[in-house]
Amino acid sequence: MADGTAVIETVSGIGFLVNLPANSPLYKNLEGDDVKVFTAMMVREDDMSLYGFENKEELDLFKMLITVNGVGAKAGMSIMSVLPAMELRRAIAGGDVKAISAASGVGKKTAERVILELKDKVGDFSDSGIMPGGTESFTFSSERTEAVSALMALGYSKSEAETAVGRILDDSLKCEDYIKAALKEMF
Repeated sequence: MADGTAVIETVSGIGFLVNLPANSPLYKNLEGDDVKVFTAMMVREDDMSLYGFENKEELDLFKMLITVNGVGAKAGMSIMSVLPAMELRRAIAGGDVKAISAASGVGKKTAERVILELKDKVGDFSDSGIMPGGTESFTFSSERTEAVSALMALGYSKSEAETAVGRILDDSLKCEDYIKAALKEMF
């Protein structure tokens, strides 16, 4: 696992070599632990590789990264290894070339291209509960809190649920409406 990969064995006993970001929480799992990994398969003429992520948000961000001209799967994984998903989104939205170019093999021009092409796709963090220091501060109404709990019961992580509910601008919705809007936000 030191090389950025892990072998994920299915219930049927088939093992898959999966590339993981260096900062992935999936490394904390021990052999034999059940894990859920969101994967993308990249097929080229000379290679077929799996890239794995802890949640759908990370997978979607990786897929966005590799749409940028000059950013392949390896560069995308390098960027995701340096910056966790939320920080990467913040760096793109804020135009932080230095943070993105800190990734191995990613220069200033590539980082600028990532920002230029993805800035409109990652969203605006002014209303999402993200504070300037990089910490998340969510203070929700009881309707929003209930919606976050419901999303967590559906299998989403607390941060995924809070982020999705936090992006909804309307403060007068009922719990069910927050859930519907958050699910649309995630997909």
